[in-house]
Amino acid sequence: MNDATAVASTNRIFAENRAVGRIALAVEARGGITRRTRVHEAGSLRVRFPGSKRSNSRSHGLEATIVNTAGGMAGGDCFDLEFSLGPGTRLTVTSVAAEKIYRSLGPDAAIRVKLRVGAGAYFAWLPQETILFDRARLVRSIVVDLAEDACLLFAEAAVFGRSGMGEAVEEGRLFDRWRISRAGRLLFAETTRLDGPIARKLAQPAVANGGVAAATALMVPGGQAAADAVRAIAGGFRGEVGASAWNGLAVARLCAADGAALRHDLVAVLTTLAGAALPRLWFN
Repeated sequence: MNDATAVASTNRIFAENRAVGRIALAVEARGGITRRTRVHEAGSLRVRFPGSKRSNSRSHGLEATIVNTAGGMAGGDCFDLEFSLGPGTRLTVTSVAAEKIYRSLGPDAAIRVKLRVGAGAYFAWLPQETILFDRARLVRSIVVDLAEDACLLFAEAAVFGRSGMGEAVEEGRLFDRWRISRAGRLLFAETTRLDGPIARKLAQPAVANGGVAAATALMVPGGQAAADAVRAIAGGFRGEVGASAWNGLAVARLCAADGAALRHDLVAVLTTLAGAALPRLWFN
């Protein structure tokens, strides 16, 4: 076997052992109740509906939980998640645990998320944190398409290493691209790129000032009252939190020294914005 054949064989074996997963969930309102009309699962991804018979109502809607049976992602893994809400529906999506992105030998792990929210629908996208390990590589895109009068509560959090276990992320890659549109018009666009010496970059005052955990919470529609409500609870935060409102949306930015402090603050912010308790899995 020559070198080229050996490399091709190694690459084929590597590709065959990568995790590929997909979830496609569609919901519609029937008799005022949000009901599943399509549930597609593939690979290592599953979606479950804990307590749906008890909690699904006109006021609370349906709760869906993402489960990754692979227990995390590594370089070369690829996940696709697609959620579609019909008019008048209410759906909350969370995850059974924090998603872990493990060290890569070279290829990126990829996550692609597409969220469509119909007229008068309410969607809460509340997955638990994404934890990146040293030399992890993650490329993620999140595309949200809102109807003119749809409502969105959206949160994403990233933790670079588990500080409580003495772990740090010295090197790695995070490329995170979000695009949120309402009635076909771009409302919010953001791209985050951390590449190479992540620990050194996070230590810079203009980046995270030594923090290793960050999150964004966003509400549409959201005005100054929502930002003021977050500011009103500032005395209880363990990290840094800033809130602002413009162009019909409210955004809170969070940064903390570790994942535990970030979670504490994010729970407080989301509870304030939602005006309701978070999914129970957040407190397990």
